[in-house]
Amino acid sequence: MVHRLSGKVLAFIRSQPVARVATVGDGGVPNNVPVCPVALNGRLYFASPAAARKVRDLRSNPRVALVFDVYADNWKRRTGVMIRGSASIIDQGAAFRRVRLALYRKYKPYRRLAPITEGRSVVVCITPTSSLSWGL
Repeated sequence: MVHRLSGKVLAFIRSQPVARVATVGDGGVPNNVPVCPVALNGRLYFASPAAARKVRDLRSNPRVALVFDVYADNWKRRTGVMIRGSASIIDQGAAFRRVRLALYRKYKPYRRLAPITEGRSVVVCITPTSSLSWGL
């Protein structure tokens, strides 16, 4: 079942340049790494090298958590969102190119410094199943 993200949550997510994605691979070993995501039509996307550990993990176990947060010394001002969801991998095609363009628009250096190319890169699509926010 798809979980609809509120406007306030989406606005916060769109304002954040980096999130951390947590995956679990074969053998139950966790992995948590930063990614540069974009929100489109109620789903979250990020690109990755096709051979990256997070991609291997998601191919075997599509359950995923993505955290966006801002730390403040004043704990009353800390804000964040955790999205749990199901991931799918997009290897090529029109959806791949549409997300790549959105990522290039949000992250200006991406195209030059880390090109997202069919065959070497994938796009991960996260369909939210639940969310938890704090400080919003």
